[in-house]
Amino acid sequence: MTVPRPEDGTGLQGPYARGAYGADGAFVAAVDGLADPLNDPLPDPLKDPLPDPLGGPLPGQHASPWFRSEGAQGEPQVYAGPQEPQGAPGEWYDPEGYQRDWYGSQQAPAPSPGPSPHPSPGHSPGPAPVAPSPAPAPSPVVPPAGETLGLRTADTRRIVAEPSEGPEPYASYEPAERSAPAEPATGGRAERRRAAKGRGGRRPAPAAASAGAPAAPAAPMSRMEARRAAKAAKDSPAVVASRAVGEIFISLGVLMLLFVTYQLWWTNVRAEQIAGRETDKIQEEWATGAGKPGVFAPGQGFAIMHIPKLDVVVPIAEGINKEKVLDRGMLGHYGEGKLKTAMPEDEQGNFAVAGHRNTHGEPFRYVNKLSPGDPIVVETRDAYYTYEMTSILPQTSPSNISVIEPIPVGSGFTEPGRYITLTTCTPEFTSTYRLIVWGKMVDERPRGEGKPKALVG
Repeated sequence: MTVPRPEDGTGLQGPYARGAYGADGAFVAAVDGLADPLNDPLPDPLKDPLPDPLGGPLPGQHASPWFRSEGAQGEPQVYAGPQEPQGAPGEWYDPEGYQRDWYGSQQAPAPSPGPSPHPSPGHSPGPAPVAPSPAPAPSPVVPPAGETLGLRTADTRRIVAEPSEGPEPYASYEPAERSAPAEPATGGRAERRRAAKGRGGRRPAPAAASAGAPAAPAAPMSRMEARRAAKAAKDSPAVVASRAVGEIFISLGVLMLLFVTYQLWWTNVRAEQIAGRETDKIQEEWATGAGKPGVFAPGQGFAIMHIPKLDVVVPIAEGINKEKVLDRGMLGHYGEGKLKTAMPEDEQGNFAVAGHRNTHGEPFRYVNKLSPGDPIVVETRDAYYTYEMTSILPQTSPSNISVIEPIPVGSGFTEPGRYITLTTCTPEFTSTYRLIVWGKMVDERPRGEGKPKALVG
């Protein structure tokens, strides 16, 4: 559909109105005066400007196969000549026209020049197609410089139109929330994109490390900041106290572990060494005839006990002193004060001894496993005295001294005889109660007759 144009009274419109080519017959004369279009060479568009059939050559431009003539606002454009093949020599490119065709006009077009009285040779005037003026197209969204034209998420920025003096169809971008000016992006594509978007007003981190450049030195702290940093670096009193308490507990734990190791392992090692040396010393005295039988000094060894079932060979010393006798891995003979008992060579009486059940050699560790009839041999300077186990008292008070009387209470003996009593602590690793084992002499054998059957077998 064409836009109606005002008439001049002759019924003709536009370029065909009266007066466009002078008097009647001027158009026919102009057509006859044209040269043969097949023989007439085309003018050089770069040297000879083509006259505008409607108003002469455009000022400041060379003739082009593409011609655009704009009149008043809303007038149609006129095709005024043949198009040269694309890429041919002399092709002319109109950036402003391209922008108008592609983006729309940004300013009011200049008024169209009046009709030219001299039509261009080779062109015949005709009715100009009239088309409605297209509505101005919206300005395109131009991505910021440095950003690739790939897939994008929804842009939250708003477009703010800025006035332009020329036909520039662009619009400036302004972030929806203004923030502090971002530092120039020096990193990779992601850094440049974040800098261009200004997302959240965050300043991009310096990319000196990724670019291989040395990091910029930190700004010096003020005196107050230095004091605060030094104070923050110091540990609080609570932290210091907790560390001290922790170190104390660790030290106590280590000490307890060392003490347990000493009690359960090292005391046995030391006691066995001392008891072994004491046994060798007693046997050497017997072999050399040194010393005399009779009364022995406290801590002096005078006999050796053998318990074949328990594989026990331990020296017997006078007294039950803990440090001088028992802790040295030996058995102690009750031979002092109210606790004085008989010797093995006595005709009647109860030969009572004590020993550790745990630690310090623990000679009576498994004495509770003895059964009635198991032999217990006491070797002295002159003879071997063999006893048979008869009874056991699993638990009694440490103050119950009746168990070591000449006729021990609870042993089952009812008349005087030659008895033996073994006492030790119970339960294991404690000294709360006493465990008692009794036996009765069944054999006395002089050393010259050799070892008894219980030791030989």
